[in-house]
Amino acid sequence: MNYLGHAYLSYGNAGILTGNMIGDYVKGKLALEKYPADVQQGLMLHRKIDAFADTHPANQRAKVWFRNDYGLYAGAILDTLYDHFLANDPKHFASAADLLQFSQDTYAKLAANQQHFPERFAAMFPYMQEHNWLYNYRTLRGVQQSLGGLSRRAKHIGSIDKAYATFITQFYQLNQCYYEYMDDVVKFVKLELSL
Repeated sequence: MNYLGHAYLSYGNAGILTGNMIGDYVKGKLALEKYPADVQQGLMLHRKIDAFADTHPANQRAKVWFRNDYGLYAGAILDTLYDHFLANDPKHFASAADLLQFSQDTYAKLAANQQHFPERFAAMFPYMQEHNWLYNYRTLRGVQQSLGGLSRRAKHIGSIDKAYATFITQFYQLNQCYYEYMDDVVKFVKLELSL
């Protein structure tokens, strides 16, 4: 899961949300100790979700379509594509208005906890909010922009055009992989958070 997935799987808890969203920017066990307990819980949850995703059979199948061209970045590409499927999943967001409200609520909770942002996330967050990344995963244009952002951040990924073309040609198969994974990760996270 990318930003939308990690936000959704925080289940409304602002501290867990903050840790979950900044998870890619906080490395190592010692780095965790400077955060409050709920943010630490979110950071650990982020890592557990990523580990769960890496080993899930549906994701292993889906990565095959991207591995030849993108190697280890296949997982990061898949995370972005899954956010598109989540944004359009009526089981989790009944309408575009629900997704928009969720996005605005998420930005507000994050803004209230920005004292915990690592420098790189703090620099990126205004753009995320201004351009409403969470909501824009809903559109194909938003997916293209998100993949473009990934290619700018990842030094050795190269052109992302093939990834987008594969997303379009394998859309229904990838969507099926998403559904298989999403059902399992929701159960996994609810157990982790005792929900």
